[in-house]
Amino acid sequence: MFRGRYERLPMYANSDSVPRRRSSSSPSSLPPSPLSPKSTSLDLGHFRSPPHARIATHRSSRDHPNPQTRFSLRPRSLLAVLKIAFLVALAVLVLGLFLYEPHIELAFYSRQWVQQEIESIAPLAGCFDPARISEKYNLSEALYGQKLHEVQAGMPLRMGLDCYDFAGTVQGTGQRVSGQDSRAQFHTYWRTDLVPFGPRQEWMLKSFFATQDMAHSHLTLWSNGDLGSNKILRGYLNQYPEAFALRIVKIPELAVGTELEGRALLSQKDTRAWVDGDLIRLLLLWSHGGVWVDMDSLLTRSLDPLLEHEFVTQWDCYGGSLIYTHTLPILTVRTNKPLDKKYQPLNGALMHFRQHSPYLCEAFHIIATSKPPRPASTDWGSLLYYKLWRRLVAAAVPPFKVLPFCFSDARSCRLDNRLPDPFVPDNSRGKWTKGLGLEEGGGLDKALGQVFAVHLHNQWEKEFPAGGWVERLLLKRYDLTLAEDSREEL
Repeated sequence: MFRGRYERLPMYANSDSVPRRRSSSSPSSLPPSPLSPKSTSLDLGHFRSPPHARIATHRSSRDHPNPQTRFSLRPRSLLAVLKIAFLVALAVLVLGLFLYEPHIELAFYSRQWVQQEIESIAPLAGCFDPARISEKYNLSEALYGQKLHEVQAGMPLRMGLDCYDFAGTVQGTGQRVSGQDSRAQFHTYWRTDLVPFGPRQEWMLKSFFATQDMAHSHLTLWSNGDLGSNKILRGYLNQYPEAFALRIVKIPELAVGTELEGRALLSQKDTRAWVDGDLIRLLLLWSHGGVWVDMDSLLTRSLDPLLEHEFVTQWDCYGGSLIYTHTLPILTVRTNKPLDKKYQPLNGALMHFRQHSPYLCEAFHIIATSKPPRPASTDWGSLLYYKLWRRLVAAAVPPFKVLPFCFSDARSCRLDNRLPDPFVPDNSRGKWTKGLGLEEGGGLDKALGQVFAVHLHNQWEKEFPAGGWVERLLLKRYDLTLAEDSREEL
């Protein structure tokens, strides 16, 4: 007989363990149905399982948890999963390295720095106004005069040997450029307080005397100390008295007449000679005009076809960038996209400007009105050239030329078309890119004859391997050429 209430069995008489159920006469005895907020109350007491059955079911669920609602991973299982994940990741990495050639560079840029130093374009200082042009600088001829050679390809030149082939189109004619002095002036610099001048540094001098026309060229080796007692240099002074000189740099004197005259900025230097080296080359070219060549370079042929232009060089052939956020570091990825290094596309290892060039006048204005350079940075080098180039084009002034990367920096490109590492022995196959040979007269030899220099990027502590391509195709030829010149003089 059904009842609205039921009595508990004696064994469950303790009200603390099982609560008493109320009859349906109390509407609040059942919670609302989840299907309808207005569901009616229904006394289900007489449909419920007996209390002892419900308790048994509860105990059974604790002994056998439902796998769909509860999951436990033992330490051994977790370790096995991690091992499998590691092996899969390793396999993917190895396969990726086999299929792809990674070129990755991390660079960190402050968003504020980018906005101040790169994105903002200040006006020119007026150095190109005809009234301010020096009488030593022919504006119409330098900027708008007819040129014999084209040194800008208008394309990135990253594919295959395109850059080397384009360099081969710039050939000398033997015709002197209008407005040039009887001798083309070359300048280089060595800091005596860092590394002594020795045989390793001598190779740059040998490359100059072996490749340039000594009847129409002159090299000055500048330094911050006296090099006159150096035995190696004394030999070249005696052999080339009309084409070689040693001089000590006096920066305050070089800055006279510029916007930097008398400024404390002139005393900036660092342990790598980057900041002071970048400043010295600009001041020297302003005062004397001519070609700047870094000491860590090897010239491969005459630069005469380039000297009708004022120019800097392209840093390398890499490009592409990915910017993830303005607050976290910027991740720059080297890719093969047609974009140069975003904030430092230009290089001054090989550059040419005429005496009192308004380009240099504008560069000094940027230095004078900007923050002091960061130590061991290219703030007065690559960054400065880039800022100047952007100001020039914004003011509708024809900018200086930018030589393609391989003209002097053919080491800085992809593995498939860059020059082999000068400090590593030749590979056992004797091949360069695309199956071209490393032998004399081979593909590499031809490419070296098309470009103008090989920039070694310091690395003074490294030696050229015996029998390597640098020794066979460059160094030995320098020695042979200089030996022939000595015999002719006798």
